[in-house]
Amino acid sequence: MTESLEMYLETISLLHDRNRIARVTDIAKELGVSKPSVHTALHELERRGLIEHEHYGEVFLTPSGKAASASIRERHTALAGFLREVLGVSPAVAEQDACRMEHILSDETMARIMEALEVKKGPPRAD
Repeated sequence: MTESLEMYLETISLLHDRNRIARVTDIAKELGVSKPSVHTALHELERRGLIEHEHYGEVFLTPSGKAASASIRERHTALAGFLREVLGVSPAVAEQDACRMEHILSDETMARIMEALEVKKGPPRAD
């Protein structure tokens, strides 16, 4: 999947989390793109079975779409945490950089970052 499609999927998921509704206008506003661009992306996501889109209505994630967006968001969260906690990057820059990096890093690199975060956090405490 392309970085652009991943951004659309992640945005739909975030909109659902915030107010439980995602429409073309909301997605366009959130991403700073035109409505025709959103329609093009939605058609491709729908073709891939990741969303369902009611004509002039709400956009819903399918189970596959929910799984894919959860994976993307997990990568984002891990990267932002790694940048902040391990490298000492400021929170604003960590968020911005994580947003770009989440789409291009290999699974191998992500696994090593996750391992580094676990080492940084240490073993779970037995209270």
